[in-house]
Amino acid sequence: METPEHPKSNPGAGSGGAAPGGINSPQRAPEMVIFSRTFDLLAWLLPHTNHFPRAHRHTVTQRLLDAAMDLREFLEEAQLRRGPARQERLARADEAIAKLRLYLRLATKLGWQTPQQYQHVFQMLMEIGRLLGGWRKASS
Repeated sequence: METPEHPKSNPGAGSGGAAPGGINSPQRAPEMVIFSRTFDLLAWLLPHTNHFPRAHRHTVTQRLLDAAMDLREFLEEAQLRRGPARQERLARADEAIAKLRLYLRLATKLGWQTPQQYQHVFQMLMEIGRLLGGWRKASS
């Protein structure tokens, strides 16, 4: 069915790849896995923290979210740099992960999240940490 949203496909046209500049374009390098994992972490964490107590929204919750955003920003900055500047940003990303672990443990201890939720987010952080360690090693 041909509609503006779903044009009729033409199997004989092109190589079947995306349009120039699209996701599968040779002009664009594939995204590193660490970026998709940190995006997934943020996408999970933001709505999750809405259930934390209102009285702590401007203290613990804000610091938790700041650490998560800082992590992603440090990774983005590291991607744009080389040498010692990259290593410094990757070290700061590692520090942000340590802060996230602290705040998430505290949230579990205070009963703001279940042990299962903590286990889920901890596994996400473990994978990000492994990916970060590999990037740091490859960049040194």
